[in-house]
Amino acid sequence: MLLLAVGVILFLGIHLVPTSPELRNGLVARFGAPAYKVAFAVVSFAGLAVIVLGYHKLQMNPGKNVFFGEPPVWLNHVSWLLMLPAMIALVAAYVPSHIHTALKHPMLVAIKIWALAHLLVNWDLGSFLLFGSFLAYAVYDRISVKKRGALGPLGAKKGGIGGDIVVLVVGIGLYAFMLLYGHAWLIGKPLLPA
Repeated sequence: MLLLAVGVILFLGIHLVPTSPELRNGLVARFGAPAYKVAFAVVSFAGLAVIVLGYHKLQMNPGKNVFFGEPPVWLNHVSWLLMLPAMIALVAAYVPSHIHTALKHPMLVAIKIWALAHLLVNWDLGSFLLFGSFLAYAVYDRISVKKRGALGPLGAKKGGIGGDIVVLVVGIGLYAFMLLYGHAWLIGKPLLPA
């Protein structure tokens, strides 16, 4: 549990830096933009690696995790339904489109839906720590970007119907891949029976 907590603190901690323009600008002024970006990437990657390792260890050693019961089977279907718009929003974060414009900050929308979908079907302390932290972060960051007027990786770039088609096709394809193969391959837990 400690390893997972350290990973969450590292990953989300570094992602909280941009939510404070004074802190971010101070670090950039002191160390320079390239050094700030490298440090951000290194700490993010390290945090993500520790999260994956910590969560994997908890899932492989159930005695070190606290379980609160087994969720009803129908919540799996709700979770799967929620993941479709999450995948579409994830793709929309990087493709100029009407979908991107409508969601304003599609990456944060994707994180919120992803975290909620996983909280519905993982009733253990490790999952509550992991997915609950990401959900809280995404809610906080959404409030923060509104106050800061941050535009995200695409800036004010607008897209049209072509972008919408790309977002939908790639998002649905990513969803299908994760549902059928990707989750089992990446996470080690198949979503559908063999």
